[in-house]
Amino acid sequence: MAPVPPGTRFLASFNRDQWYRAFTFALTFLLYTSFHLSRKPISIVKVTQPLAQLSSWDHTTPRPAMVKSFFCCYSSDVTWLGIIGERLPIRLYLTVGMLTSGLFTCLFGLGYVYDIHCLGFYIFVQVANGLVQTTGWPSVVTCIGNWFGKGRRGLIMGLWNSHTSVGNILGSLIAGYYVSSNWGLSFIVPGVIIAAMGVICFLFLIEHPNDLKIASAQSSAPSSQKVHKNRNGVNGHKDLYLQYKPGAKSWDTELLLGQESIGVCVPVQQVVVVKSEAEPSAISFMGALRIPGVVEFSLCLLFAKLVSYTFLFWLPIYITKAAHLDAKKAGDLSTLFDVGGIVGGILAGVISDKMGKRATTCAVMLLLAAPTLYGFSMMSQFGLGPTIGMLLVCGGLVNGPYALITTAVSADLGTHKSLKGNARALSTVTAIIDGTGSVGAAVGPLLAGLLSSQGWDQVFYMLMTADFLALLVS
Repeated sequence: MAPVPPGTRFLASFNRDQWYRAFTFALTFLLYTSFHLSRKPISIVKVTQPLAQLSSWDHTTPRPAMVKSFFCCYSSDVTWLGIIGERLPIRLYLTVGMLTSGLFTCLFGLGYVYDIHCLGFYIFVQVANGLVQTTGWPSVVTCIGNWFGKGRRGLIMGLWNSHTSVGNILGSLIAGYYVSSNWGLSFIVPGVIIAAMGVICFLFLIEHPNDLKIASAQSSAPSSQKVHKNRNGVNGHKDLYLQYKPGAKSWDTELLLGQESIGVCVPVQQVVVVKSEAEPSAISFMGALRIPGVVEFSLCLLFAKLVSYTFLFWLPIYITKAAHLDAKKAGDLSTLFDVGGIVGGILAGVISDKMGKRATTCAVMLLLAAPTLYGFSMMSQFGLGPTIGMLLVCGGLVNGPYALITTAVSADLGTHKSLKGNARALSTVTAIIDGTGSVGAAVGPLLAGLLSSQGWDQVFYMLMTADFLALLVS
């Protein structure tokens, strides 16, 4: 008999629960990758002739207005929609959000196809897209938190959160490919992708390990042992019965058998009595705010996300100006910031696991990020090589704390010991932290648009100030 190949032995070493856990990890990773993939094109697509004719404003005005409309709506709605999501089936809630997000992303690109020159149309589409995209983050974090415990959560969440950077990279490459020929496809293709992932979410997402166990128990139980609704109380048993005689029933027996069941025969079966407790109710908004650390990390994320999303939306433009590259090359080069972000997020998770101190890890990375930002503004003027190196370092230090707070820290706070085992707080806590952070995501690109007219140095001073503020509240 031939020996079993080592690869097959390795695969066989995992049990069914581990396979489902790995599958959920990969599926939620791809789901939120598609969210970020659909957000990135607007930072890559150069304001070509159709968009330039939307108004008499200069070429930098329409884009900040649309970015602001997206994130103002996102930040204002993610909190209360996260609270709603705590009370709804995650799979259906996320599916609807992804399908509608795909629709609105495609609508933006169709503005090019049908030669639409109305700024109000594009702002409406961005507002609607910002609303439906709020369904994403609280849902996927809750799902991944259900499947993975606190052991090595920093490393697992750091690896998993790289979907943000992967989505940004793919979005940049897709948008850059079509930007010069047909910018409408820069939106339509990501819109189709996120809608397709919504269908996959509906078909395959398992919200909680308990859902799988219940389904397996029901499918594997013999038909003779399954519970049947049978008013005569016999359930197919023919041999041994308990006889309840007239006048001998207690109040408890009467509740079970009813008034009409005098003289009924009930089969003797093994019965396990379990104390019934009400399912814990979902936590309120104020209750979530009272969890230690929620307010502090929410404010820290506000400033950290301000820096990250300013880079997300303005880095290609800055590279175009500083390095004198075309839109496609600038978009490709900007992906290095996200490559650094992947490494930074994983590194932050590993360090926080080893130290057991999430806040300290965030503080150290934020402290290093501020001078690195200043160094990037200086080094980017000395050619392509220094720019690439500083992009990687900046990406790691800026996105490291951002990734740690939105994943491992949110999951820790959502399962805080003060909740006394109530697992229905994770989505609400995640929504509060992410919603507060998204205020920074809306304000940062707007401030960058205003300050860039006075010189890019002012933009970097603003980013360094935000980093120091995040350090103070962490």
